[in-house]
Order: sequence, then structure tokens, then C-alpha cells
Amino acid sequence: MNETARQRIQALQALLKDEAPEVRAAAAHAIEQLEGVASLDDVLLSLKKGDAGTKIRAIYALGLIGGERVVAPLIYCAGRPEEGIRSVAVEVLGSLANPAVLPVLLERLNDNVAAIQARAIAALSLFPSKPGLCEHLYPFLAADDGSLEAEAALALARLGDLTAADRIEALLASTHASTRQAAATALSLLPLS
Repeated sequence: MNETARQRIQALQALLKDEAPEVRAAAAHAIEQLEGVASLDDVLLSLKKGDAGTKIRAIYALGLIGGERVVAPLIYCAGRPEEGIRSVAVEVLGSLANPAVLPVLLERLNDNVAAIQARAIAALSLFPSKPGLCEHLYPFLAADDGSLEAEAALALARLGDLTAADRIEALLASTHASTRQAAATALSLLPLS
């Protein structure tokens, strides 16, 4: 934490005992904001200089911090060559549900690693109000690998895409248990009409 943030937090701490509840609430909120900004700098430093495990923890921490300032570093990580970094970044970007990250998630649908594609599919299910999103997921229903079609079925169900109901129902006969399980769950999530 930098010295300026520390000094401001110390100055605000006295207000946590103020007689006015609104002053106490404002002081608590201000301290929380300052701690978040200060910790963001620490997390970004860990992301830049840490080993792979530290970078992955930093990416998850960025997701917890949230806000606009974390979007650019997470987008950068989603394009990194390291599979683990890319995969976690895609997951965290999805959890932000920020419309600005949609192009990155759609790009990761074309990743050369199926696990990252699956995370991108799952992440896209968190954007239900985006028209045309489901069309990007339909091809994955035919993946037949036990993972991608399962994620696609669940994502389409979460997005409430009734037009996919027949294709999801067909997955109940898949040779992959994970796909049959996901299809069963997806059918229960789909609206009835």
C-alpha cells in the first residue's frame, strides 16, 4: 500500500467512531475504496512480476476487486500464450459481466485449447441480454467431446434459448456421461414456453 493511501486511511479511521451514522458509513466506504485502490496496485505488481501461481492468484484477486481498472489487465491476460493464465483470465472476465469484454470472450471461442473454449462458453452465459449471442454457441452443441457440448447446452439454457431445446434434448443420447448430465440439467433450466 502506498504511503498516501495509508495516511488517508489513518485520517479516516477516527470517523469510524463518529456519533453520526452517516459519517461512520461514509468513512467506512472511503476506507474500503482506498484499500481497494491500494491493493489493486499490489495485485498488478504481482501480476507483472510473479511466477505462474502468483499471476493466477492475482487474476482471481482482480476479479474480486472489480471495476473498470481491472478490465484492461484481464483482457491482456486472456491473450497471453500461457494456457493457465489465459484460462483463468477468461473465467474472471466472464464473472465481471462487463459488456466491454464480450469481444474477448467471443474470440476465445476460437482458442486452440478446448478447456479455454469451455470457459469462454460458460462465461458467455452470464450475458443474457445480448442479442445474437446464442448463435455463437450453437456449433459447440455438435462438438462431441464431453465438455464443449455440455457447456454449450448449459449456457444456452441459462440464456433461455428455447430454439436450442431440440438440439439439447438430442444430447441426452450422447456417448459422454458429462454431456448427458449437462443436457438433463439444461432441459430443466430452459423456460417451458
